[in-house]
Amino acid sequence: MRIAVFGANGPTGRLLTDQALAAGHQVAAITRRPESFPLRHDRLEVIGADVLDPVAVDGVVAERDAVLSTLGVPAGKEPISTYSRGVTNIVAAMKRHGVRRLAVVSSSGVAPRSYSDGGFLFNRVLLPYVTRVLGKTLYDDMRRMEALVRASDLDWTIVRPSGLYHLPSATDYTLVEEHADGRFTARADLAASLLAVLDDDRYLRTTVGVITTVDNPSLLQWIRREALAKS
Repeated sequence: MRIAVFGANGPTGRLLTDQALAAGHQVAAITRRPESFPLRHDRLEVIGADVLDPVAVDGVVAERDAVLSTLGVPAGKEPISTYSRGVTNIVAAMKRHGVRRLAVVSSSGVAPRSYSDGGFLFNRVLLPYVTRVLGKTLYDDMRRMEALVRASDLDWTIVRPSGLYHLPSATDYTLVEEHADGRFTARADLAASLLAVLDDDRYLRTTVGVITTVDNPSLLQWIRREALAKS
């Protein structure tokens, strides 16, 4: 399959590109900084392009079989539009070139719910603060992105991970429609799930949650390794 990966130079995008190559796909890795992309392969094309540039996106999408988006931007108080503007350009290009299959990474924070293993601190304090205050503009734009994807007539899947963290390889992750009852998702599992849904008609025009069920960090470990590392 000829796959285009937007956001390829992010942590999940690099894993996704590597896994897609290992699975035998031809991959176009799209990044604004192609010179810093670390992977090389005879079935890999590294393309310098900005997802906010509709002309560049149009050229990238042409002649692909599927498009995967792992776009990511840091949370902040300023308005965010990368997700919605980027997907607008991707969807328009896919329609022009007759490319049907689209999978995009969103977040469980778009529709936050309490978790059975979350406890008071996570469910009542941290989760509301992250989704309603710290990441409000980010999740607002992810909601706009999801609405744009759903309104398209493409064969789409929206994939919502929980708190992302690093594991060296994919696990026996859980993938369910809508809400997945788990606080954490390894990036390797998120990447693996994006490839998995491409070949599974059960997830066409569906929102799915993906969680990792083994080797999860504690809340304090996750904050130290992930949240604080980004600040």
